[in-house]
Amino acid sequence: MNKLEMARAMDEKDVLREFRKQFVSPSDQIYLDGNSLGKLPIKTKTIVQEVVDTQWGQTLIGGWNAHWLELPQRLGDKLARLLCAPPKSIHVGDATSVNLYKLVYALRATNQYGPHLITDALNFPTDNYILQGIAQQFNAPPVVEVVYENEVVPSIEQLKAAIAATPGIVCLSLVSYKSAYLYTMELLNRWAEQHKSIIVWDLSHAVGAVAIDLQKSQTKAAVGCTYKYLNGGPGSPSFLYADPAIVSSLQSPIKGWFGHRNPFDFSPNYLPAEGVDQFKAGTPAILSLAAMEPGVDITLDAGIDNIRAKGLALGEYFLDLVYEKLTGVGFRIESPTEAASRGSHITLSHEESWRICKALLAGDEHGLKIIPDFRPPNFIRFGFAPLYTGFEDLYVTAERLHTIVEEKQFTAYDATQTGVT
Repeated sequence: MNKLEMARAMDEKDVLREFRKQFVSPSDQIYLDGNSLGKLPIKTKTIVQEVVDTQWGQTLIGGWNAHWLELPQRLGDKLARLLCAPPKSIHVGDATSVNLYKLVYALRATNQYGPHLITDALNFPTDNYILQGIAQQFNAPPVVEVVYENEVVPSIEQLKAAIAATPGIVCLSLVSYKSAYLYTMELLNRWAEQHKSIIVWDLSHAVGAVAIDLQKSQTKAAVGCTYKYLNGGPGSPSFLYADPAIVSSLQSPIKGWFGHRNPFDFSPNYLPAEGVDQFKAGTPAILSLAAMEPGVDITLDAGIDNIRAKGLALGEYFLDLVYEKLTGVGFRIESPTEAASRGSHITLSHEESWRICKALLAGDEHGLKIIPDFRPPNFIRFGFAPLYTGFEDLYVTAERLHTIVEEKQFTAYDATQTGVT
C-alpha cells in the first residue's frame, strides 16, 4: 500500500470523518491553519443570525434576561467539562492578554510567591510583553526569560533550575506556538509549588486539540483563547481559570461592574463577586460569545480523546511524508519528532519558507490552494485540526511542497510580506 492509498484508508476509518461536514469548507482549498484560526462551523451562521435578528432585533433589552446574562457562565461550564476543571471555575470573556494580565497581577499582589516573573523563549511573545508591563508596575526585578539552545524543545532541567533560583510566577505556553512542543504540566506544577512558585499556563495552542485535565495536573491558574482549535471565530473571547483553592486570595486589578457581586444594584462601592466571577469586567460581548458556542459544542460532542488520537496519527503520517519527500529538497523538521511531546501542528523550515508559502496560497494548476502559516524567521506551520483535516489533505500538501521546490516555482514570488502571515 502506497502513501496515498494509506491516506485514503485512514480517512475511511476515521471516527471523526462526519464532523468535517459541520464546517464551511471551500472545495478549492486545503486548510492547515486551524492552529491560528479555526474554520467556521455551519451552525454558527444560524446562531449569529438568530441573535441579531430575533434576540437583539425583536427582543431588544429583554434579551439580557431571556438569553444573554447566563451565556458566559454556560460557556464557562462547558469549557470546565472539556478541561476537567471544577464547576464555576472558568471565566469566559475579554482577550487572552487581558485575562493573563488580570491573573498574573492578582497573583503577584498576594505576595504568596517569590518576587520574580519568569517565562521562557518558547512562550508566545505577547505573554512576555504582559509580564514585562506587570514587572514595571510592581517595580519588580526584570522578567526572567529562560533561553534554550534551540527553538524546538526546552531544557526542562534548565527551566527547573531557573524556577528554583528565582521563584515567583511562571508563565508558559502548554504547546509552543513555534515548534508545538508540549510541556508536562503536572511535573512542572509540582516543581513550582515546591519552590514558592506558581505556573500560569497559556492553553491557546492546546485547548481543543490536546487532552487537558486541570485538576489531575494540579494546575492552579490558566488562560487560553477559543478561536484556534475551538473554532470560536476571529477574536472570540478567551477564558481564565483559577483553582477554587486559591481564588479567594486573589483580587482582580480590573474591578468592573460585571465583576461586582450584585452588578444591578448599582452600588457606589465595589464588592467583588465570589470565586472566578470577580474576574469579569465590562459588559459581555454577546455576539462573539454566541458565535463561540457551536465550536465548543462540536468539540465536546467529538470527544477530546478521539480528537487527540487523530491529531497524533495525522502528525505521524505527515512526518513520514516529510522524511520520504521533503527532507531531500531542503526542508527541516522544527517540531519534536516524538508524538507525545507535540501538540497538533508541525513546523518545517526552509531557506525559502516565505516564498514557498506564497506559492501554496496562490494555488496549483487546478486552482487548489493550500493554507498554512509563516512565522519568522523561516518557519512554516502546518496545523492539523482533527475535526476537519484529512490524511489525504496531508498527502496532497507534501506532494505540492515537493513540486514547488523541485521545480523552483517559488521563484515566481517576491519576498514582500503581508500584514498577517
